[in-house]
Amino acid sequence: MAALVRRIVSTTKAPGAIGPYSQAVVVDRTMYISGQLGLDPATGQLVTGGTTQEAKQALINMGEILKVANCNYNNVVKTTVLLADINDFNCVNDVYKKYFTTNFPARAAYQVAALPRGGRVEIEAVAVLGPIVEGALEQKL
Repeated sequence: MAALVRRIVSTTKAPGAIGPYSQAVVVDRTMYISGQLGLDPATGQLVTGGTTQEAKQALINMGEILKVANCNYNNVVKTTVLLADINDFNCVNDVYKKYFTTNFPARAAYQVAALPRGGRVEIEAVAVLGPIVEGALEQKL
């Protein structure tokens, strides 16, 4: 059996890890992107403006990580959204749909007890590398 290569993804255009983890890891053609907070990569601090601005910055950070692998939001197939307050679900959706505009990735969203740095939202993702051809699986009756 051939060995799989694990590549660590790193960019200064997104916040560095604040613990013992990588911004993203690629194995074969799958990229696992660590949870992104609404941190400004220049300062390492949460952006101001609450959940909406934090969600926007988290997705911008994710986009910078995707670019390292020559990908974009269209390559994302699964996300997990962690919220400090589930009542922010709709405002995060409003931001989210500006980055994921069609053929949305699968997703889960949870309210959690707390997020690092007092964040209001954290978004992690799984993406596939390479060109994407859209299709659909539909149940036929």
